[in-house]
Amino acid sequence: MTVADERTTAPVAKTQPPVEPSRFSLKHPRSRIAWVRPAVWLPLVVMLVLLGGLWHWGAEQLPYLLPPLSDVGSSLSDQLGYYVHNALVTLGEATAGLGMGFVGAFVLAVLTSELPLVRRAVMPIAVVLNVTPLVAIAPALVVAFGFGPMPKLIITGLICFFPILINTATGLRSVPQQVLQVYRTLDASRVELLWHVRVPNALPYLFAALRIVFPLSIIGAVVAEMSASGSTGGLGTAISVASSMNQLPVVYASILVLAVMGVLLLLAVTVVERRVLHWHDSTD
Repeated sequence: MTVADERTTAPVAKTQPPVEPSRFSLKHPRSRIAWVRPAVWLPLVVMLVLLGGLWHWGAEQLPYLLPPLSDVGSSLSDQLGYYVHNALVTLGEATAGLGMGFVGAFVLAVLTSELPLVRRAVMPIAVVLNVTPLVAIAPALVVAFGFGPMPKLIITGLICFFPILINTATGLRSVPQQVLQVYRTLDASRVELLWHVRVPNALPYLFAALRIVFPLSIIGAVVAEMSASGSTGGLGTAISVASSMNQLPVVYASILVLAVMGVLLLLAVTVVERRVLHWHDSTD
């Protein structure tokens, strides 16, 4: 038997397709348990310890500027219901104002992407509105809408309005011309182009804006509570009242609660983005 015959008669080894590691395996590039690796959580822990040490040193050197962390923790634990109630008030104002700003900005972004005349008329005014210090118009909003929640919702909505408008309009207009030509050869209407091409293309831009405006809505609500007269609840009002009474532990405990709220909102947006944009490279 020749060498050629041996090669032809030798059994051919079956090649197995590569087995993808589980999402719960550390070998997976997007492992769900990656946080157990010290390289993931150790830098954050070290940074928190360093910041805690700096805070402790600052509290000893500047007692009228920084309260001890133990006092901040005691304020949180002793008045937990007070902070939860005010946090819910601020969260309600932030989400309502964000909803108002989102609807207005998205509708206007669609109009500016479809109608160049609307874009030339609206965008300069939107830019002027963005650079206007909204705190300055808070008293005028109180005069116009009273001491209810409406002035706070308007200020929060205006703060969130511009990032959503710019990002969404950019995403709607950045569709490649080759893709538009293909749909036009299929006699697609403008509504079909908008729904099947422009809106999906704008989703990554929209979620990038939401990652900015969700924490920004908390800032807007707090600024509105501090600047608009007649506020009776919310963490912004709690900070103002505690500052006037020199209650530093309450001030910093309120700020800590606001920071936690901002982080949770950002995490919620990130989770929803990964679910909705699982097909997009930005979620890798």
